[in-house]
Amino acid sequence: MPAISMFYGIIIYMYFFDNKMHYLPHIHAKYQDDEVVLEIPEGRVLEGEIPSNKLKLVLAWIEIHKDELMANWELAKKGEMIFKIDGLK
Repeated sequence: MPAISMFYGIIIYMYFFDNKMHYLPHIHAKYQDDEVVLEIPEGRVLEGEIPSNKLKLVLAWIEIHKDELMANWELAKKGEMIFKIDGLK
């Protein structure tokens, strides 16, 4: 499960071939012991939860990086290498 970004203690993952459980493009965001799955590009929560202040950061990050995330999703669907995306600064 490749990490594509890290910022403020949050790790963002995108799994290869992960269209069986969630058919929508999505990412996994982990913060400490919590995990949330978020749809891209809209940021809708598909499952799980993380603290609200961290969720707001992830949602802002998704908004900034929509195009890169969708490009990564297309690569991941095909099992191809995905690229890192800058975190929030």
